Amino acid sequence: MSPTTALTPNRLSRSRITHLSTLLADAFHEDALTRWMIPDERLRAELLPGFFRVFVELSASYDAVLTTPDGDAVLLFLPPGAEPDEEALDAAFAEALGEHADALRTIARLQAERHPHGPPHYYVSFGAVRAGRQQGGLITRLLGEVLARADAEGVPVYSEASSQGGEAACRRVGFERVGEDIALPADGPLLRPMWRDPR
Repeated sequence: MSPTTALTPNRLSRSRITHLSTLLADAFHEDALTRWMIPDERLRAELLPGFFRVFVELSASYDAVLTTPDGDAVLLFLPPGAEPDEEALDAAFAEALGEHADALRTIARLQAERHPHGPPHYYVSFGAVRAGRQQGGLITRLLGEVLARADAEGVPVYSEASSQGGEAACRRVGFERVGEDIALPADGPLLRPMWRDPR
């Protein structure tokens, strides 16, 4: 049996979406990016599942959610040519985040300014592993599936690492830094753009 399973939108039940959103929320609760976006710890725990639900549903609409069979790890991405409805996304994030949606808009604006406009490419947005299962190579396997698709199609892959662990996971599978880091305002954290050419 394959160590990972691609989930199509009609296989993402409400309970599955909730599980994956919670997994991502738990994994990113202490991430510098989400701490900057929602400084209050209690409120961050309350809002992050809804925030990540938007991302899970977005990737699922492109058949771009990968997970291990046991659901202990998940990777979200977008394929080349994906063009999400920005107004609908903004409305969904505003509903999920309330007053903190403005912080997300700042992040999204800075990301968009730096996002490569060259060749079509895959974009890996988020990956997470359940507590207690880290360091087992699960994210590397999930990334490997995306890279295999990209290599078969002859297209690159782009991502932004918000932590040293995320950067290390990208480097293990051949990503390299591209350009300068994305610095969030008010002494906020850095996002590190990463790029991998097809092989």
